[in-house]
Amino acid sequence: MNNKLYVGNLPYKTSEEELRELFSAAGTVTEARIITEGASGRSKGFGFVEMENAEQAAKAIEQLNGTELQGRALTVAEARPPKSREREPRERESGADE
Repeated sequence: MNNKLYVGNLPYKTSEEELRELFSAAGTVTEARIITEGASGRSKGFGFVEMENAEQAAKAIEQLNGTELQGRALTVAEARPPKSREREPRERESGADE
């Protein structure tokens, strides 16, 4: 098991410090990040927490998945590797530009 966790359905006002505090009940948190929109800086409602080891990550999933935070049931699961961001070049559409 990976020691990086996905945390979904976060209340938009949750801070990274609150996230770190919540997960510290399961062990040592090495990183807590809330994903935000680029321009506005507003939370997207999910984040990632990295625990010190896989045992603590498993414990965090067991303890926190489905628990409520500010009225919202959290989704806590092992984080999946990021998808490749490579995109195939778009074919130019014929039309008004020509």
